[in-house]
Amino acid sequence: MNLRRDVFQAIADPTRRAILLMVASQSMTAGAIAANFDTARPTVSKHLQILTECELLKQEQNGREIYYHVNANKMEEVADFVEQFGKMWDERFNKLEAIMQAHKTKE
Repeated sequence: MNLRRDVFQAIADPTRRAILLMVASQSMTAGAIAANFDTARPTVSKHLQILTECELLKQEQNGREIYYHVNANKMEEVADFVEQFGKMWDERFNKLEAIMQAHKTKE
């Protein structure tokens, strides 16, 4: 059975978020990524597989090594989705601030 992974389920895991942050600055091999964690390499490989299936990471073969790097296009899609909530909360906080200012003025 081939499961379709959800991007938001993938980034819900703190280890996968840490991997994305690491790989955002430079491409890295699975071994280099795994060296940063106190877990077994197969566990890190599973995280890499999930991130790759969600298209948050891309693989690039260079000789015998496979390098992982962030898929900026997919990350932009995630950022665009999350930005909607930021705008919504900004509007709500602005309304609350206006109410508080009006109440303060009445006193």
